[in-house]
Amino acid sequence: MADTVVQAQPVTAADSPHQGSSSDPQQRRSAPARRKSRTIRVLRAWQLYVLLAPTLVYFLVFKYWPMYGVQIAFRDYTPAGGFTESPWAGVDHFVRFFSSYQFGTVVSNTLLLAIMNLAFVFPIPILLALLVNQLAQGRFRRFVQNVLYAPTFISTVVVVGILFILLSPRAGLINNAIGLFGGEPIFFMGSAEWFRPVYVASSVWQEAGFNMVVYLAALAGIDPALHDAAKVDGASKLRRVWHIDLPGIAPVISVLFILAVGNLLNLGFEKALLMQTDLNVAASQVIQTYTYEVGLQQAQFSYASAIGLFNSVLNLALLLTFNQVARRARQSSLW
Repeated sequence: MADTVVQAQPVTAADSPHQGSSSDPQQRRSAPARRKSRTIRVLRAWQLYVLLAPTLVYFLVFKYWPMYGVQIAFRDYTPAGGFTESPWAGVDHFVRFFSSYQFGTVVSNTLLLAIMNLAFVFPIPILLALLVNQLAQGRFRRFVQNVLYAPTFISTVVVVGILFILLSPRAGLINNAIGLFGGEPIFFMGSAEWFRPVYVASSVWQEAGFNMVVYLAALAGIDPALHDAAKVDGASKLRRVWHIDLPGIAPVISVLFILAVGNLLNLGFEKALLMQTDLNVAASQVIQTYTYEVGLQQAQFSYASAIGLFNSVLNLALLLTFNQVARRARQSSLW
């Protein structure tokens, strides 16, 4: 039998009579044939391209075309001159922002809040998904999922309103509980040092349930036979979570982490602005609220655009960096 096995040899360009220079008549004839074949494949799947068209149009009209206005970051924009007639200013607005006394405060506040938000809001949904996945299918599991998922539907304005009521120094539930244990009331919403903990805790409460559903969907795709085999081998629940569940959802974790890092500096503008008071502005003034203040309240459109463009470039740099790191680590990446 060994004598009958034919070893497949790699075909090189020199071995093939149809490979070589572009002057080969076979190759010249194959190019139009390939184009015709590609056109036929497109025509056969025209329904898919029709379905794709609205999405492409949406991104072109609402995502790419507005980028035309980014040029005002390099102009001294005036409403009379518009986008094209306003005088060029070069990078003056960027230099002004970098040399501003607000630069250090705004950037440090944004980075601290973003890192705290990522450190707590990102891993907690994974932990919740692993815990809920251990519950048996039934009403109790559905009840737990609904309780965790429901805060996602509450608007940010209502969430901040709830925070002001719960954390009120006079009638708030939290301060009443502190008073029962002999503590002094805390003015949470008027204290700079309490702004970040309150912001992050409320983000966990509001967003963890939605992200948990994504991980539960990933856990549902793991082959149950792996768990059955592990049970036969005597593996405990913790062992199965560590060696089966976590590796099974690792690609999803990797992709969502890259996306989260790509939006690291895009904090919830509404929430930061609504929670901002004169007493906590030292910690609550982030890039988004500062852009709103100078852009819309002070009508410095070019300066605000320069700050926003700086924020977007930082996010893009973070996204590319962590995507490259994930690729080098042989984890799932965006591209």
